[in-house]
Amino acid sequence: MRGPLQFRLTIYACVCALTVAAPAAAQGSYSPYDESPTAALARYVRTLASDPKDFESLIGAGKSAMELGDSQAAAGFFARADEVDPRSPLPQAGMGAVSVSNGEPQAAISYFKRAQQLGEKVADFACDRGLAYDLMGQQAQAQADYKLALNSRDSDESRRRLALSLAISGDREGALQVLAPLSAKGDPGVARVRAFVLALTGDSNAAMMAINAVMPGSSSNVAPFLQRLPSLSAGQKAAAVNLGIFPDTGETAYAYASPPRILSSTNSTASTDRLAGVDTVLRGTPTPAQPAPLPVQQSWQPPQAVQVAYVPSAPPVSVQRTAAVFQPKIWLQLASSQDVDDLTAKFERLKSKSPDLFDGIKPYVLRTADRARLLVGPFRGDSDATIFSEDLETIGVDASKFINSESDRIAPLPAG
Repeated sequence: MRGPLQFRLTIYACVCALTVAAPAAAQGSYSPYDESPTAALARYVRTLASDPKDFESLIGAGKSAMELGDSQAAAGFFARADEVDPRSPLPQAGMGAVSVSNGEPQAAISYFKRAQQLGEKVADFACDRGLAYDLMGQQAQAQADYKLALNSRDSDESRRRLALSLAISGDREGALQVLAPLSAKGDPGVARVRAFVLALTGDSNAAMMAINAVMPGSSSNVAPFLQRLPSLSAGQKAAAVNLGIFPDTGETAYAYASPPRILSSTNSTASTDRLAGVDTVLRGTPTPAQPAPLPVQQSWQPPQAVQVAYVPSAPPVSVQRTAAVFQPKIWLQLASSQDVDDLTAKFERLKSKSPDLFDGIKPYVLRTADRARLLVGPFRGDSDATIFSEDLETIGVDASKFINSESDRIAPLPAG
């Protein structure tokens, strides 16, 4: 990340110091019990230790991880849930929320589309899909989704995001009116949102006064951030005030550090706020101690992030290390030929039809006695392979699913 450290920290502090409510990535309790997200996560993980394929616990753990601000661990739980039940819309909606939290709106839209196809009600993910639209600069669609979610468990967060979206559109009075019900019940997130509404609509002085009311004497630290907000594009504004992602010298810079993974092999920790600790740096006070370890001992490796909505398979939850066992993977076959060089040329022709769709997609080749297959993947599950196959159909490319055997030797396709 480039840019002066102090400026990046002021961005950090602005979002962090005013964010008193739950993390923006997920609101509301996803636990059937009256317990904190940390306690819920620990309970779900204990269940998974004895039954790694417990679907409800995988979904619950993913949602709890999102509430704790750890999208990386959440992605791992949702990926595993999709392997257990690829026909359920819940893992797709969960991965959509993860993508939004990571600032990847196009990937999120693909996941939400699949969740809807599998039967999920739009209102159940409308709050997160609305933010995806906001990040793409499509404020009208975003606001329609937020309004749809006002009667869901994400109602308060939908109202906050709706106010910010209206402010991005230039509707200051409408934004403040949307916040009125939250102000009436003393919602702690109102102060943050109101300050951003004022800044987004060009009144940085009033915004700084609002910030001083929450964190006295801090306005000078956050002034560069607030003053620059009005000059950003609509999508950049949405990323800055919702996710703490700020454009830096022409590129997107994250105004926060990646949260620690919730689960590790021996010492499990939870991050309650991925923006936490920055205001203490600015004040020169010690950083708060890390939260106490969760009462579990679990091995968990979240899947690595890749482009768009196509994510590699996640390893299963396991209590202890075991010997490597062959697991077949799902691929898409795009073509076959007796000559590998033909496949290289074929892939380039396919890629030329839609460079954006193939961006980041690496081709592979499987050689057999009589032919060679052009493959892409592997995919996290059947549903992701289906999504990409459907996307390929839109540009006239027919793809068939292929599951490799233990004897198959798949290698990267040689470059042309």
